[in-house]
Amino acid sequence: MAKNIYVSTVILLAAGIFNVASADERGDEDRYLRQPMPERWSFTQEVSQTLPTEDAWWKSFHDATLDSLIAVGIDNNYNVSQAVHRREMARLAVNQARSAYFPSVGLSAGYTRTQTRHNGTNDFSLGADVNWEVDIFGKITSQVKAKKASYSASRAEYLATMVSITADIATYYINYRVLQNELRVANEHIEYQAKVVNIAEARHEAGLVSKLDVAQAKTVYYSTQATLPSLESRASQTLNALAILLGVYSDELAPVMQRSSALLPYQQIVPAGVPANLLRRRPDIAEAEAQLAGYAAQLGIAKKDFLPTLTLQGTVGWGSDKVDRMFDSNHFSLSVGPKLSWTLFDGFSRKNAVAQAKEQMMAGIDAYNLTVMNAYAEVENAMKAYEAATRSIDINAQVLAQSQESFDLAMDQYKQGLAAFTNVVNAQIDWLNCANTLVGNHGDALVALVDIYKALGGSPIE
Repeated sequence: MAKNIYVSTVILLAAGIFNVASADERGDEDRYLRQPMPERWSFTQEVSQTLPTEDAWWKSFHDATLDSLIAVGIDNNYNVSQAVHRREMARLAVNQARSAYFPSVGLSAGYTRTQTRHNGTNDFSLGADVNWEVDIFGKITSQVKAKKASYSASRAEYLATMVSITADIATYYINYRVLQNELRVANEHIEYQAKVVNIAEARHEAGLVSKLDVAQAKTVYYSTQATLPSLESRASQTLNALAILLGVYSDELAPVMQRSSALLPYQQIVPAGVPANLLRRRPDIAEAEAQLAGYAAQLGIAKKDFLPTLTLQGTVGWGSDKVDRMFDSNHFSLSVGPKLSWTLFDGFSRKNAVAQAKEQMMAGIDAYNLTVMNAYAEVENAMKAYEAATRSIDINAQVLAQSQESFDLAMDQYKQGLAAFTNVVNAQIDWLNCANTLVGNHGDALVALVDIYKALGGSPIE
């Protein structure tokens, strides 16, 4: 039976005007999920049941170039930089909200000259005003909570950006390596096909076969050559996309990528953990939960607008018609007093504000549940894609071996005049297609691995 998942945060209770309190304040946890999550993934291959909080998941590929590129991307990527600035703005907004706990102090100085028909008078003044809203009913506290929730959401958004950027860098890196290997396969087969053209031409010149064999051999040869410009263009586009993620230009990146074309190892034990880990690990779920806490705090603020506001006001000052006598004790004034203000009727504006905040809260709960369900589905899809790709690699490796053997046999029989040249042509095409398919399967498995790490929330980076 699936276990119930509990999340510690703020939730609305009761009906009408809701009572808002944090989970910590109530001493228990609130359940947000409307459907309990499954206990395990429906994944048949071996998985590990640990999910470290800081795993630098890309290091599992053991590729120094990828490690260095991700380090550059973390430092240079403009999306990451924007997320950092948004996080800092949210942190400063919390400090700004906290400033409401303190009184505001203002200074004023003035001079007035009054002139009548017969004489004139001067009026010099200097004073200070103090205004302090006492947080008796917790309105300021609720405002601070709302800003704290926004800050938590911005931190989660920053982590989500980091996870997304590192995953995108790894994916484009893999795609570029796949294209490099497809180019390698194409060039290797062009060499084989050139030899077949030479054999067909020699047999034609010897009068053993018709010119049709030569034409068919050249058709295969030139068709394979025709794939090179497209592969090179796609490789260039992928390199440009990778360069943008790194915050550099492609001409700086190209020499680094040309040092090797090896595909990353794809066989790994998938660190899937258990589904409940998503609630603690995925930044988008943490962001949705923080937004939910913010909505609850906003509802608390809307509720507290029904309560009175207590403000302490004070004024101290000096005033005189002459500057040299302004600070005499006779010219000193002081006033201090509390002010209680309470709005009794506002055309149901506050009632509608509470109802609006309630609906926003319920929409936030729906968004949270949808985020959790999407997260679970993303992990499931990535795992299934990885499983399918690894199975395809095992099968297509055998297909490739058989297609190469078929070409060798067809070629031997053709040289001996025991088989038609069409057998050689078909074997060439099948061999090339199988080689490309296997490279593509390898890339699919690697991308699926990256998608698994991304769907699991990757590694929080601070």
